[in-house]
Amino acid sequence: MVTPVPPPSYRAVLRMPSAGRTFQVSLVGRLSYGIVFLSLTLAITASTGSYVVAGAVVAVFGLANSLLAPLRSGLIDRHGSARLLLPMGVAYGLLLAALAALTWGGEAPAWVLVSLAAAAGACAPPLGPVMRTVWSDLLPDPRMLQRAYSLDTVCEEVLYVTGPLIVGLLIIVAAPSLGIAVSAALVLVGTPAFVRMPPVRAQRGSLAAQAAETPAAGSVGGSTAGPLSVSAALGLALGSLNLFVVAFAGRHAQLASVAWIEAALAVGSVVGGLLYGSLDWRTHARTRLAVLAAALAVPLALAGTAPGLLAMMAATAVTGLLVAPTLTTAYLLADEQATDRNRTRVGTWVTTAFNLGNAAGAASAGFLVEALPLPACFALAAAPLLLSAAAPPAFGRPGKPPLKPADATPGTEHDAEQDAEHGAEREAVPGDRDEAGAGALRSGDH
Repeated sequence: MVTPVPPPSYRAVLRMPSAGRTFQVSLVGRLSYGIVFLSLTLAITASTGSYVVAGAVVAVFGLANSLLAPLRSGLIDRHGSARLLLPMGVAYGLLLAALAALTWGGEAPAWVLVSLAAAAGACAPPLGPVMRTVWSDLLPDPRMLQRAYSLDTVCEEVLYVTGPLIVGLLIIVAAPSLGIAVSAALVLVGTPAFVRMPPVRAQRGSLAAQAAETPAAGSVGGSTAGPLSVSAALGLALGSLNLFVVAFAGRHAQLASVAWIEAALAVGSVVGGLLYGSLDWRTHARTRLAVLAAALAVPLALAGTAPGLLAMMAATAVTGLLVAPTLTTAYLLADEQATDRNRTRVGTWVTTAFNLGNAAGAASAGFLVEALPLPACFALAAAPLLLSAAAPPAFGRPGKPPLKPADATPGTEHDAEQDAEHGAEREAVPGDRDEAGAGALRSGDH
């Protein structure tokens, strides 16, 4: 009899040679980004007594990090992860340590704090994008890659949820500056360990390939417009949602409910990401991305009409169910459009688009809340998602027909997990990665 190939699992992904350990080590360094923003805000405020200085420091840190992220990733694509990640991580960790020392020891000049924050943001190592490139290198099977990206997105979501909780515990133990120090330590420990992993050492850059190609070959072009536009729209929506939820809770005299609403969003995202990654999809990634963006806009817009806390929690939970799948698909589609020359940089652009959209949403939300009814605010936050989903030509070159799992030979039973454990390169889905027929991603990570 003919036995079909069983679908790969998250366990099979983590049991690929070097994959599980490399991923775990990357999370150590990436946890720094879940801790650092709140730690900077609290430490600068406590040290200077000025919310203006604290806001300036965090804003400069975030902008330098986001705007220069594609440049850092481009350098890594060119020269290799092993050569550049370590100096970036060491410089970033030492600059954070200096900020921790200055804010712990007393008030420091504002220009010094802002300068150090800008320098730290400029040096932040792109551990998340490099890890996604590692996944792409290790997993030629599109179904395995889908599960890896989904797992990566979910874990990144967990880091950004648990990071502030860790900061809260650290504040109980010592001064807020301890959070900055812990963030520095995580990168100083995690980055060298990550660089020592065999899949990371294998990324030696593409100088030779670049010399033989035209300058445009490594550029980020129109083929990535779909992932970038959806990622930016999602960031804009989530950035504004934070303040809209606070306004909703305030108008219902339930400010304490903000934590529950945000928890519902986070839990929904984790559950949705794991479910989405475990399924095999027959439609191409660009189609799924457009559908997910449009679907996500619906519960987000309806959340503005929620009559009470339970209804708002339900709406945000449903919204969260689609957040991780949307990001997963954006990263996968970007990876399909990338080449070996620009794979890390293309993935970083998706993260940068999300972060810039998030900042724009947070900055504009206050004006909207003061000028418009709350239901209209939620509807406006959802509108960019609909617009990004309504532009199919922006979603890249046409794909081939969806891939179908291959059947095993008669009387033979294939075990994807055993294949992974022994490092076999048997692919359950034939074809190239331009086919995300089996499915298609951190917050964006840095």
